Amino acid sequence: MLQFIIHDVLGTPAILVGLFSLIGLLLQKKAISEVISGTLKTIMGFVILTSGAAIVATTLTTFSQLFEHSFHIQGVVPNTDAMAALAQKNYGTATAMIMVLGMLFNIVLARITPLKYIFLTGHHTLYMSAMLAVILSVGGLSPFWVVLVGAVILGIMMVVSPAILQPFTRKITGTDDLALGHFGSTGYLLSALVGKAIGKGSPSIEELKVPKSLNFLRDSSVAISLTMMILFVILVLIAGKEFVETSISGGQNFIIFAIIQSLTFAAGVWIILAGVRMIIAEIVPAFKGIADKLVKDAKPALDCPTVFPFAPNAVIVGFLSSFAAGLVSMFLCPLFGLSVIVPGLVPHFFCGATAGVYGNICGGRRGAVVGAFAHGLLISFLPAIMLPLMGDLGFASTTFGDADFGVVGIILGHVVSLFN
Repeated sequence: MLQFIIHDVLGTPAILVGLFSLIGLLLQKKAISEVISGTLKTIMGFVILTSGAAIVATTLTTFSQLFEHSFHIQGVVPNTDAMAALAQKNYGTATAMIMVLGMLFNIVLARITPLKYIFLTGHHTLYMSAMLAVILSVGGLSPFWVVLVGAVILGIMMVVSPAILQPFTRKITGTDDLALGHFGSTGYLLSALVGKAIGKGSPSIEELKVPKSLNFLRDSSVAISLTMMILFVILVLIAGKEFVETSISGGQNFIIFAIIQSLTFAAGVWIILAGVRMIIAEIVPAFKGIADKLVKDAKPALDCPTVFPFAPNAVIVGFLSSFAAGLVSMFLCPLFGLSVIVPGLVPHFFCGATAGVYGNICGGRRGAVVGAFAHGLLISFLPAIMLPLMGDLGFASTTFGDADFGVVGIILGHVVSLFN
């Protein structure tokens, strides 16, 4: 039963957010029809978002395969999803306990402190729990202290992470009703601060003036598909017709394959944005019940694609700039005696795009480009520095990718080592 609650209910973002929506609507004593409708639409929004993310992740995996083959690069590829799955094998019980207690501690902190944020990105809660379980266990703590210390740190991160971004999130969304709940917050904060420092007077990238003949590029879906099409076609040409058609495309013509992959990517992004709009429309009114009854003035902290609809140009610019920094880092890391970190397309897209949005809101076009580039360097160097702290998992070909995992893991790993 406990396993069912932890992994199947709390570990499923759509169900978790749906439960919060249900509780909020019930606390407001809404009609049963509104409760059912609001709860189901919230869950559907997350299912739509997750489906779009899966499509994007699949095309990015294909992109990575082409990239690694084309340039003959081997190294560690950050993938937080894969790393959390590996951690479950040896640290599953500790991970589950940290997650449940950490979520309870999040609610307590939101109630008794000025940080009124309820972190609703369930899969990131699970991933951070897994990393804490690994770092603390490898550090030699007993199971009791692994769970207790891990839960306290998780609970603190669940309110601090949205809080440090809220001044910028408020400017992006135009409201104080939402927060960003994603453990890449230190990277987004860096992008915002860099943007603020270098972007004075730079207009928003969303105000980019496009000639009338290129007005079709104002449609973000068209712009994204064309950008990815150029990248995919270049890669398949370098990889070669034979490799693509025998190893990746299943026999489909390599140029047609590249075109379809780019359009599939753009379709995935469109689906993500549709899911985000649906979630926001349902969860904000529903969350008022929790804010009024349980945690006064509480704000739901949602996944990073929440900010994508507010700056679609910054999304694609942020991704490309962050990825460019990842490419540069492949050559920089060995100079510092660190492992080669091959840029993972999933973190560079989702986190880099988000960094672009935060850089843009503080520093316009320059902020979007340079802020996201700084973010890309950060999520390349942090995993490389953290690898030795991961015990046996440090020998895996992947590691945790998003910024907060690196920051917390490195600090915690060195603190724990002081007591051994």
